Amino acid sequence: MQTALLFPGQGSQRVGMGRDLALEVEVAKRTYEEADEVLGFSLSKLCFEGPEDELTLTKFTQPAILTTSIAVFRALVERGLTFDIVAGHSLGEWSALVAAGALKFRDAVKLTHLRGQYMQEAVPVGQGGMAALMGLDLEKTRAVCEQAQRPGEPVEPANLNGAGQIVISGHTDAVDRAIELAKPAGAKIAKKLTVSAPSTAR
Repeated sequence: MQTALLFPGQGSQRVGMGRDLALEVEVAKRTYEEADEVLGFSLSKLCFEGPEDELTLTKFTQPAILTTSIAVFRALVERGLTFDIVAGHSLGEWSALVAAGALKFRDAVKLTHLRGQYMQEAVPVGQGGMAALMGLDLEKTRAVCEQAQRPGEPVEPANLNGAGQIVISGHTDAVDRAIELAKPAGAKIAKKLTVSAPSTAR
């Protein structure tokens, strides 16, 4: 039997993530320290203590999730766990590349910070958002998005995460309208993601 490790994407962050692990596992603590050194500010403090509104900013969220993911990965490997396959969900692809040895952790921390910064600069904070819709196929999701759009307020399917789960992305107001329209259209769940900029999987 093969073992796969799947790394999470943006929206999975929360204040306090990795804190207990870093207190108990030296390799996890060193991972956060390495990220702090690379970035020149205390990413670890932001992960452990917040504030949440800063952690949710894409330029911080991306390296924070990457660092926490690799801290967990290194702790697991140190305990003797091995993985035949690593993969990532959206931003998690960067963590998977580090875990596979295809990208150095230090480089990934720098790049995800810059990536998040450039993504945030493309859309002012508060003007873009994303939501996960579960239970709708692509055709119904597109129809919901078309109903929710207004001039200058686009929204569209962005990430096809798997059977029955599609993430939409666009103007904050349009995303909010789509959430309201999704349930009458048959969605089991329509939940806004805690991100500060709209994006796609890439």
